[in-house]
Amino acid sequence: MEIEKLKPTPSVKINDKDALVIVDVQNDFMPDGALGVKGGDEIIDSINQFSDKFHKTENVVILTQDWHPPKHLSFASSHNKRPYEPYESEGIGPILWPDHCVQGSNGARFHDTLETKFANAIIRKGYRPTIDSYSAFIENDGKTYTGLSGYLKVLGKKRVFICGLALDYCVYYSAIDGRNLGFEIVVLVDLSKAINSPPGQLSNALKQMVEIGVNFVKSENVTK
Repeated sequence: MEIEKLKPTPSVKINDKDALVIVDVQNDFMPDGALGVKGGDEIIDSINQFSDKFHKTENVVILTQDWHPPKHLSFASSHNKRPYEPYESEGIGPILWPDHCVQGSNGARFHDTLETKFANAIIRKGYRPTIDSYSAFIENDGKTYTGLSGYLKVLGKKRVFICGLALDYCVYYSAIDGRNLGFEIVVLVDLSKAINSPPGQLSNALKQMVEIGVNFVKSENVTK
C-alpha cells in the first residue's frame, strides 16, 4: 500500500479524551543524523503548529525519545556487522541500526526547533541494553511497558493522535500497540516521514495499520 492510496478522514474535532504523541523528533533522525530520515526536518514547524493547537485545548502532549546506552544490542557495531543487515532476536530486529540516540549525546537531543514547552511528559525508550523499543507503548520484547498506556488511561484519554519519525517504524509500532491496548489511534500522515528500509517496510506498515483500524488524517483537517 502507498500513502497516496490511503483514505484520510476528512475532518476530526479534538475533544477532552484526546492525547497527542510526538515520536522521536531527535537530531539523529534528521537527514544529516546517524539514522537520518529523508524530510524529517521538514515536518517540525508543522508539528509545532499542531502541538500548539492541541495544547490550547488543554489536552495532553507527550514526546518520545530514543535513549540507547552505548553498545546497545540493536547497533550493528555491537555485532561487528554493517548497519541495515538483517538480524533478529527477542527484542531486537528485524535489522541492525547505526549507532544512534546514545544517552546524553547531541544525536539523542530533541531538534532545536521542536517546541518542547508544550509537552506534559517525555517517554524515554530503548534504554535497556538488550531490548529495542520502537513503540511508545511496549518495548520490542512485547511485554515490557513504557508506562504510557497507564498514564493515558489514568487521565481518561481514549483517542491518541500520533506523528513524527519514522512512519514505518516507531510511529507504526506505536499505532499498532495503541490499538491493541484499546485506544482509538489517529496517525497524522502529513506530520510523519518514513525510512522504508528494508524496501517494502512502509507499504507493509500502512497495510497493517489500515487492517487493524488505525485512522489517518491530515493535520489541517483537525479542528478545535
